[in-house]
Amino acid sequence: MNTKTLPTIGFIGTGIMGKSMALHIIKAGYPLHVFNRSKEKTASLIEQGAIWHHSPKELATHADIIITIIGYPKDVEEVYLGVDGILAGAKAGSIAIDMTTSSPSLAARIAKDALSKKIAVLDAPVSGGDIGARDARLSIMVGGDADAFKQVFPILECMGNNIALLGPAGSGQHAKLCNQIVIASTIMGVCEGIRYAQKSGLDATAVLKVIGSGAAGGTQLNVQGPRMIKGDFAPGFMAEHFVKDIGLAIDSAEEMGLKLPGLAQAKRLYQLMLDKGMSRDGYHALYQLYRANEV
Repeated sequence: MNTKTLPTIGFIGTGIMGKSMALHIIKAGYPLHVFNRSKEKTASLIEQGAIWHHSPKELATHADIIITIIGYPKDVEEVYLGVDGILAGAKAGSIAIDMTTSSPSLAARIAKDALSKKIAVLDAPVSGGDIGARDARLSIMVGGDADAFKQVFPILECMGNNIALLGPAGSGQHAKLCNQIVIASTIMGVCEGIRYAQKSGLDATAVLKVIGSGAAGGTQLNVQGPRMIKGDFAPGFMAEHFVKDIGLAIDSAEEMGLKLPGLAQAKRLYQLMLDKGMSRDGYHALYQLYRANEV
């Protein structure tokens, strides 16, 4: 592939998911520039040819398209709007894609600020966790300008296989919060189903195999359920980040005058996980509270 015809990509945030996502971009032949607060987490990408930079601003000066997948809304605000942020360094005509799960209102504000500098910013959070990132099978929910979306679509295809533009800036974040709302209550149901099976004397693994091909089937039951039974709570998506997402969804719902009682219960249980020192376990480790009868 002739890399001279391809846009230069900047990638900020090379954690559990970001590292795999960035690697797919390199393998597709795109020149890649990287930044992460912990430089050691970019080592494998640098070995593959990525170029390291010392700040988001410095990286942005070298990139046509900048991708971010970081931690919290406050991190997004700093990385985009800070003195050493993306908008301080990005050139007119460039496009930024924030794939962090963040605040819909913040996404709209960043897009508006960027537009004044002739920079397009899309909010494009993802679903699929570490496995989806590794296999380039993420679902990508996008909000923002349609022309910018069309330009970056081939790059998004390097990372995902279900990609949709859902509306103006902030729409991708709203869609991702819908995703997290569904997962939060579903995981509670999976935990309760497994515990019920075990208490009734059934082989929970056999039960999951049967019901997983029926109406109860889905990723949370069929993927996370067996991990719960085995005691494998390694994080594909950490509980502390899931609590952040639940909080964003509750805040956004309250702004719209919407009550979500199932999500409120999930927030209580997941906060209990954090209080018990399980913040960096996978979100499916909620099962441990059920197993210990601590819910």
